[in-house]
Amino acid sequence: MRLRARHYRTGQHLDIDCEHGLICALHPASAVRPDLEAEWVAPAFCDVQVNGCDGFSFNSAKLTVEQIQHVVGVCQRHGIAQLCPTLVTGPFEALAHGLAMLRRACEEDTGLDRAIVGIHVEGPYISPEDGPRGAHPRQHVRPPSWDEFRRLQDAADGRIRLLTIAPEVAGALPFIEKLAGDGVVVAIGHTAADAGCIQAAIRAGARLSTHLGNGAPAVLPRHPNMIWEQLAADALWASFIADGHHLPASVMKCFLRVKTPARLIMTCDASPLAGLPPGKYRDWDQDFEILPESKIVVANSSYLAGSWAFTDRCLATVLTLNEVSLADAVEMATARPRELLGLPPRELAVGEPAEMILFDWQPGTAFRLHGTVVGGAIV
Repeated sequence: MRLRARHYRTGQHLDIDCEHGLICALHPASAVRPDLEAEWVAPAFCDVQVNGCDGFSFNSAKLTVEQIQHVVGVCQRHGIAQLCPTLVTGPFEALAHGLAMLRRACEEDTGLDRAIVGIHVEGPYISPEDGPRGAHPRQHVRPPSWDEFRRLQDAADGRIRLLTIAPEVAGALPFIEKLAGDGVVVAIGHTAADAGCIQAAIRAGARLSTHLGNGAPAVLPRHPNMIWEQLAADALWASFIADGHHLPASVMKCFLRVKTPARLIMTCDASPLAGLPPGKYRDWDQDFEILPESKIVVANSSYLAGSWAFTDRCLATVLTLNEVSLADAVEMATARPRELLGLPPRELAVGEPAEMILFDWQPGTAFRLHGTVVGGAIV
């Protein structure tokens, strides 16, 4: 298979030959007709927070391997070659089932094993308060339990690589220390923690703010508050949802200027309802509504409940801000997530996996994804 596009970082016009799932040659564009051509080529996305799509939830007590295959396939069509399936606050039995199904899927399907680079557990050890709790069901929020976490990690066969916790809940700080010591990346999220507690969480080993600016009280003190504190903490990376609904452009610009692209991770936070038509739905033991503008909210409230979009939409949104280069924007959705998880970088180089996105974009024009290459095939 031959691809033709400009390198997203260097601007060099390239033909990229792929064989047996690997990049086997790169050379200047030739007269040979390519299988796929676009303006730009870059490594495919790695998203650390995908909850599901098309009505399939990784939290479901009835999750199947086939449903996991479906979600991963949809993600691939949106440029996501690697992801962290994300399970949110729920009963132990449903969490354990979802984790066991993800483990089974990776064991049975080598393609899924390559795609699933870790599992993100968001909760259930978060704030029980309205606002910071977001769309997580209150009845299943609980204090951290090391015994419960070990049983969940056993169900996943050690695949939980990221856990989001509110550091102010009882027992959270020693729990964070244990997680960090066990090699799990700890994120602060769905929290109403004060400045002292956030600093204590960082000292205990927290490294990331989950979807900074969301999962927060609806009304905050002018200063200090938990968003300012996390934004100013150089030791904390931050993920942010750039779907056009979760954060205003002005807030994203501030994040980009303060954290810089070196410490920011773009995530779609795709909901299990992502991709479905407008209407009322039920999931996570709650009622939700997809509004006509493709915005998912808890029914009869203004609280957002994950995103309807995927990472390609998020990249398109960031590019409209005119704040960072194309290379920096792309790498917040490709290189930075892998770096956070301790995975080697993906380069457009001979011998690297043939996992790429081909797209068109210029300042002032719309981003258009032409195709994703996964396993040496165009999806």
